[in-house]
Parts: sequence; C-alpha cells; structure tokens
Amino acid sequence: VIRGMLPHKTAHGKEALGRLKVFEGIPAPYDKKKRMVVPSALRVLKLQPTRKFCSLDRLAHEVGWKYQGVIATLEAKRKVKSKEFYDRKKQMMKLREQARKNVAKKIEPYQKTMTQMGY
Repeated sequence: VIRGMLPHKTAHGKEALGRLKVFEGIPAPYDKKKRMVVPSALRVLKLQPTRKFCSLDRLAHEVGWKYQGVIATLEAKRKVKSKEFYDRKKQMMKLREQARKNVAKKIEPYQKTMTQMGY
C-alpha cells in the first residue's frame, strides 16, 4: 500500500522505502511510555472540512489485513483502562489539593521562611 504512495522507482524513493519501519500495534520500547497528543498533527486542525481521508487500518483491511477486529477490541480495552487511570489520577489530585489546604495554616511560618530564602 505504502509503496504505491512513494516514488519507489527513483533513487530517493528506494531510500525512503528502505528507511520506512512499520509495526503492527505499538512496538516494545514505546508500549509502556506515556502517549501524548501532537496538536500540529490533528486531523481536525490540519485537514480542510471538505477533504477526503482514510485511516490506515481501513485501508489495510481492504487489501487483506485480517486483524482489524482484534486491534479494535484491544483498543477498546486500552481506552477503558485509560479512563480508569485518569479517573483515579483526578481523584488523587483532588485529595492532594485538599491535603495542601489542610496543612496550609500549620506550615505557613516555614513557608514564609523558605520564600525569603528564595525557594
């Protein structure tokens, strides 16, 4: 599929195809890292509303890839776990903020001393 998108008959096209790395899912060193959103790559920001687009999984499925359903179920599981993690994180942030408010009066003289010292 991607070969048809590159000028694979020219020298720089062959080099580009040689540099291309394709993975099914997330490769081992990156599956444990925090995922981040790159705003400059968002479709809603970069594409005109009238432009057509396709996703790579649908494109690959149309040419014979057999794992679209498997990836969809794994992605659904990942989203559920991610939501649980985020809810837990919000709850912990709320508790931490409450703890800061509870001890603010007790540590006020120490805090004043530290701000005078430049911390």
